[in-house]
Amino acid sequence: MHLKKYTIASFLLIILVGWYVYAFVTQGSMSIDIFGLVLPPLSIAALVVLPMVLLYVASVLHMSFYSLMGVLKLRKYEKDHEKMVDSIIDAYLGKENRFHSFKTQKYKLLGSLVDNATIFPTAEFNAEVDNKKINDVLNIISSIRNGEVADLRKYSLPSSNAIVIQNERNRYKKGILSAEDILSSPNRYDTSLCKEVYVDFVKKAPLQTIEKYKNALTKEALFAILSRINANSDTLVVSNEVLVSLFKSMKLNRNEYIDASKTLAKAMLPEQRIKLFEILGNDDEAAVEAYLFTLFDLEMLTPAKEFLDASASDEYARFRAYSALRASGKYFDINLFI
Repeated sequence: MHLKKYTIASFLLIILVGWYVYAFVTQGSMSIDIFGLVLPPLSIAALVVLPMVLLYVASVLHMSFYSLMGVLKLRKYEKDHEKMVDSIIDAYLGKENRFHSFKTQKYKLLGSLVDNATIFPTAEFNAEVDNKKINDVLNIISSIRNGEVADLRKYSLPSSNAIVIQNERNRYKKGILSAEDILSSPNRYDTSLCKEVYVDFVKKAPLQTIEKYKNALTKEALFAILSRINANSDTLVVSNEVLVSLFKSMKLNRNEYIDASKTLAKAMLPEQRIKLFEILGNDDEAAVEAYLFTLFDLEMLTPAKEFLDASASDEYARFRAYSALRASGKYFDINLFI
């Protein structure tokens, strides 16, 4: 019952009872002795309605107390609702180390689940949510997925966040950021983005700047560099010393070393190519087969045979087979043995 309506009804009842007693029962007065203290005479009608007034006051206090408790409880739910919205937003954004403290039991359960999950809105999710903060985040995620650039500063996301990486990638693709802008600030951009951009960068950049940012070197970028050596366009002239340094920064396997030799076969001078893989083979066992491949690919049969003769008889079996076939006068493409 609303307090205003209750108060009006109570006063009407008190007035009616008092009027009825005074008008139809008695208009007399009486005094009350309380522990020897004699009170002034009071109308009997007033004495009748007095308990009703006290009951009204007590009931109002009772209702006010529980109304206050209800307001406080509702406020807890409202605060938890806001925290849940923040928790959902953080989950959408993929924030790490999330923890939101909830006051109500129902929200504690839901909050714990959301704080330990990453939520990915589907690409087809176009429904309007009845919450501006969530709608704003959903629109930002959708625009970034579609290749647009969004302002994420107010969300305080780290550079390693997937959404931030995609947003910076979009800025790069739109020309807002250059490759060198990203590579020159490795602490500001995620390592994966730096390495991705470096692959594009080495396709055109001069050797000096390639070496400057070689901390972002990947295998893909290395092969892009190798393809430019003595090429007809975007030519790079690179010494073996520099190449060895680049190879050493990567952990290539046997097949990758052989693929590198194949890439260099297109334009590198034979002498430089042989020397390069000889040096690499001396430093890394995985590069030895690439050295043998290079010798056979360049028809350097004698030094290849000498190398095999100096090696253990159970090593490099496929190259020994190829060497034996060539020694018997038969020709096969060395690539068939790789």
